[in-house]
Amino acid sequence: MASQKYTPPAIGRSVLPSLWDLMALLLVVGAIVLVAYGARVTTVPLSTLDVTPLSLDPINLPIYALRTMLRMLLAIVLSLIFTFIYAATAAKSRRAEMVMIPILDILQSVPILGFLTFTVTFFLNLFPGSVLGAELASVFAIFTSQAWNMTFSMYQSMRNQPKDLEEATQSFHLTGWQRFWRLDVPFAMPGLVWNTMMSMSGGWFFVVASEAITVGDTTVTLPGVGSYVALAIQQQNILAIFYAVVAMLAVIILYDQFLFRPLVAWADKFRFETTSSGIAPTSWMLDLFRRARITRWLAAPLALLTRLIWNLRLPALPRIGSGKANPATSRVIDWLWIGLIAVSAAYSAYVSITYLRTNIGWSDVALAIRDGFITLLRVIVLMALATLIWVPIGVWIGLRPKLAEKVQPLAQFLAAFPANIAFPAFVLLIVHYGLNANIWLSPLMILGTQWYILFNVIAGASAFPSDLKEAARSFRLGGWRWWFKVILPGIFPYYITGAITASGGSWNASIVAEVASWGDTHLTTPGLGSYIANATTAGDFPRVVLGIAVMCIFVTLFNRLLWRPLYAFGERRLRLG
Repeated sequence: MASQKYTPPAIGRSVLPSLWDLMALLLVVGAIVLVAYGARVTTVPLSTLDVTPLSLDPINLPIYALRTMLRMLLAIVLSLIFTFIYAATAAKSRRAEMVMIPILDILQSVPILGFLTFTVTFFLNLFPGSVLGAELASVFAIFTSQAWNMTFSMYQSMRNQPKDLEEATQSFHLTGWQRFWRLDVPFAMPGLVWNTMMSMSGGWFFVVASEAITVGDTTVTLPGVGSYVALAIQQQNILAIFYAVVAMLAVIILYDQFLFRPLVAWADKFRFETTSSGIAPTSWMLDLFRRARITRWLAAPLALLTRLIWNLRLPALPRIGSGKANPATSRVIDWLWIGLIAVSAAYSAYVSITYLRTNIGWSDVALAIRDGFITLLRVIVLMALATLIWVPIGVWIGLRPKLAEKVQPLAQFLAAFPANIAFPAFVLLIVHYGLNANIWLSPLMILGTQWYILFNVIAGASAFPSDLKEAARSFRLGGWRWWFKVILPGIFPYYITGAITASGGSWNASIVAEVASWGDTHLTTPGLGSYIANATTAGDFPRVVLGIAVMCIFVTLFNRLLWRPLYAFGERRLRLG
């Protein structure tokens, strides 16, 4: 028998950790340490904020940036949970949708100062004497600037699923729970990832207000980049603002490299198309974790648990008003449901009017409505300009995956750039050249919200099926015909989602855009935003409530009369599949 050369088993190579394992382990341990640090600093007494006041020394900025980063990360996690629950319920139940979507319109129109006015005291009393109460108030404020956009994106995706995919889930007899995790979430994932990035960036726009909170006699200043910027503006320290911009850029790059770029590359596999998508986005972070064995070992129990949960045959969400009941019975239930909604709305209106009429007069109502029309005019003009500029640019970027990958961090930084940092330049230019503040303060309203349009258009163009592109090339569609017959119908639902959020965000941004300060120089332009901001600063709660109510009415009517009909048109006529 011929002798054979003995080859030892390759145990060493399969067991010993590699460089990828070491790097992945360091990243995991680092994440655990950061979370532990965040948990420790939120449980210290509230008095420590007075003992160690905020300082403009740049040596403190890394710690401030870390605390801001942890607040925004917690807010985005809570926003994701809210998105899954709220969007799924609204999309699955017609009668729930009748209430939930208008409520979502109202929620996104309520300014962040409105939430802070009524929630700061609640959270501080919830955890008396602890920083945790103030931290939760700040996280909740950031949450309100993130959740609505993500929810609209998920809702839009669930309402525009191709018919053949829905029929496939029925053929496989999937329950409602299984369908949610195997169809609803994967189909919504590309757009949801882009909107999550946009929501994270949008949170930066209001991070100053969420970390440096002043409501009447209550002032809470949490260590963070936002409160650092507020103090720098108050002290007219240009160099400190520059340091804050550098710190923001560093945080955005970290988020981009360690979170969002891996998510974009991972979510690309969920794109709906029947042909190859061409160049797929890449991420060194995702490649690292895929190559590291230790991450597979650590993730194996979690993967098993999630697989067991996703495969549970839980019953479907009750499709109230799905039309399967007797038509006469369904109509009766519809009328009862609408009556219940009308009675609830009438009671809420009665309580609000009773509260307001004891503190304000009709002249205040007329003033708030007049200011509302002024802000409405600004929103319409700015939305039209943003659409003309960013839709072509977003399509051009979205159809080029490599370019989208490179532009992504730049777009995130521009979207994250708080308008508050641009205030000094605007105020100084307006005062120096004697410009009209009513006109030149207006761009600050759209400065942080125009990116919702850009990000959604990029997401829509990136998710545009390759087979439809090839069909357009086969039919030699080009020029204006290509725009109006191919790409604009394809991205229309995404654009409407971004436009709805950008419109509501512009109303919200008017709170900080219509009242600009630089040191002792203050500029105020008439509008509903300045009305609410001035009332909040004065602690005038009746006028805060009046301003918020008027803003909610304006935004709701604007959405109902313009955006919702366009949304329904896109869902009815421009649905893929």
